Amino acid sequence: MPVSIRDALKSPRDRQWIQAQYPAYLEDLSQMSMNTGVFPATSEVQAELMARWFADDSSYPLIILKDEQPAGFALVSRPPRNRRDQIDFHLAEFFITTRSRRLGIGRDAAQLIFNRFAGTWEITEFVHNKGAVSFWRAILMEYTGGKFTERVAHGEVHQTFTSANRQRSR
Repeated sequence: MPVSIRDALKSPRDRQWIQAQYPAYLEDLSQMSMNTGVFPATSEVQAELMARWFADDSSYPLIILKDEQPAGFALVSRPPRNRRDQIDFHLAEFFITTRSRRLGIGRDAAQLIFNRFAGTWEITEFVHNKGAVSFWRAILMEYTGGKFTERVAHGEVHQTFTSANRQRSR
């Protein structure tokens, strides 16, 4: 079965699944931050973040599915109005569960997300998260045919590119 994405906004079950996976996502990020304390989060902070994701009309929480089973999540956000002339969408969060990694699920999900939201994108990774930087470079090379820009600023790698609405039935 193919990979698919589902809008999680209207599903309490999807929201609960994302909330249950979020600590594992933060743990992955904290391991990549070289123990700088960049990604600590208490359950109160996590609850507040989730509330914002699901209440903000500029946020699009998505569940990533493989064989109709949750395998990850993503949060697409629209930047503040003062940046919308440059960037239409920002991939704010992207997580594939440990058991679902290295199966092509992340690659397929990223392509589905980019196809669903046509426009100018920005993706950022923590510069020390070498796995994420390599992953996104490979994804964008394949997706854009190398037509993306990259810069490093404030400890983050920023990739910018434009997607077209090339939604395929998946």
